[in-house]
Amino acid sequence: MGQVITVAIIIFIVFIILSGIFTVKQQTSAVVERFGRFNSIRNSGLQIKIPIIDRIAGRINLKIQQLDVIVETKTKDDVFVHLKVSVQYQVMASNVYDAFYKLESPGAQITSYVFDVVRAEVPKMKLDNVFERKDDVANAVKAELNDAMLDYGYDIIKTLVTDIDPDEKVKESMNRINASEREKVAAEYEAEADRIKIVAKARAEAESKRLQGQGIADQRREIARGLEESVDVLNNVGINSQEASALIVVTQHYDTLQSIGEKNNSNLILMPNSPEAGSEMLNQMITSFRASSQIGEEMKRQNREQKALDEKNKES
Repeated sequence: MGQVITVAIIIFIVFIILSGIFTVKQQTSAVVERFGRFNSIRNSGLQIKIPIIDRIAGRINLKIQQLDVIVETKTKDDVFVHLKVSVQYQVMASNVYDAFYKLESPGAQITSYVFDVVRAEVPKMKLDNVFERKDDVANAVKAELNDAMLDYGYDIIKTLVTDIDPDEKVKESMNRINASEREKVAAEYEAEADRIKIVAKARAEAESKRLQGQGIADQRREIARGLEESVDVLNNVGINSQEASALIVVTQHYDTLQSIGEKNNSNLILMPNSPEAGSEMLNQMITSFRASSQIGEEMKRQNREQKALDEKNKES
């Protein structure tokens, strides 16, 4: 019986000793109380406390933490929106006592201030301005929280407005407006492209007409020069200008008929359509034949003279 009591006493003593040893994790602080009163703050590592007398009242996380708060509020143009505000905060290592004893629920306290600031700032803005100035809302929340939470040992690292969600009907209206604006811009670009195509086509057609007119003018100029040379040649063999013109007209007439006849798919025949046309054509033909005869006689005379000249040259 005595041995059992001894073993029990030893076990009790070991338990008491072990209960006075504890560890604190990295980025954590432990608050130690003695008889219910604050005694000390223990940081990371192996720590010792008086068994039974001292106890660990709680542990404080010194890491940066994030709290997401969703706030429903109304804008200046009476649109209800949900804003998601992310608050990053941290307990200051030098103010662990204040953080542990002064504030029961830091998350609830931060949430209350976020609601208060957002519902004070957003109603001053229209919906479009809320999207454009969300950083102003975040900065206002951070400034308010810093002033309020510093006394409780909390440092506000950063605040972000991470989401702005208007009412579903408002989003549908905004999407329709954006779609209409994009369609308007697309229509303007398409109209501009069509205008450029029309202008380019008109310029091309104008250039084509100009070149075509220039070609026709050059053609007529060459025809006139050729006719002039033909008349000069005929005048040199004793044919007057009237007879020469008649011969050229008849020649062109028959050239035209020959050109039409050479085309396999041509059904066009040019015929005189007035009573005077027959006698006029006959007169032109007679004149042309006479002119041809004169040209032939003149060419024969020139050939005889050339032969006589050649024979004379040979004899000499």
